[in-house]
Amino acid sequence: MKSKAGFVILALLTAATALVYAIRADKALSILVVSKDYLLEMLSILPPVLILCGLFDAWVPKQTVERLMRESSGAKGAFVALLLGTVAMGPLYAAFPIGRSLLKKGASLFNIAVFLCVWASIKIPMILFEIKFLGVRFALLRLALTIPAILIISGLLKLAVPASSGPRPSTGE
Repeated sequence: MKSKAGFVILALLTAATALVYAIRADKALSILVVSKDYLLEMLSILPPVLILCGLFDAWVPKQTVERLMRESSGAKGAFVALLLGTVAMGPLYAAFPIGRSLLKKGASLFNIAVFLCVWASIKIPMILFEIKFLGVRFALLRLALTIPAILIISGLLKLAVPASSGPRPSTGE
């Protein structure tokens, strides 16, 4: 079912590009160049990320993730998620397979949301650049505003998607 939807989306994108080509050939060429660049970028990043996810699945016991990041882990789980997201490297789309692995191993949806939000907004190199170019005061203020916002967003997600109905991928997928 998922592969059929993928083919439908690909067919629609191809048709849209053909329509743009009929109207403005130069724009269609730009679309194809950008699409090729993104495809090559994803093909260079996703395989190593998926290999790391496989190693994570094999090497990190489920009990460890459950102990550190389960629903009842509280502030400790949020801190671990914040730390993981801060030290991680790569584009945001690389975080989703890792988040799925954490979810499969028993991490709470709240902590997964914290991990993803932190990955998207707080990185150690980014903080260092902010300090260098915008000053310590700016960097600390941004962190002071960003971290509570992340916790609020994750809490709202937790309220919107109860643990019993949250997505729990099976191990067979």
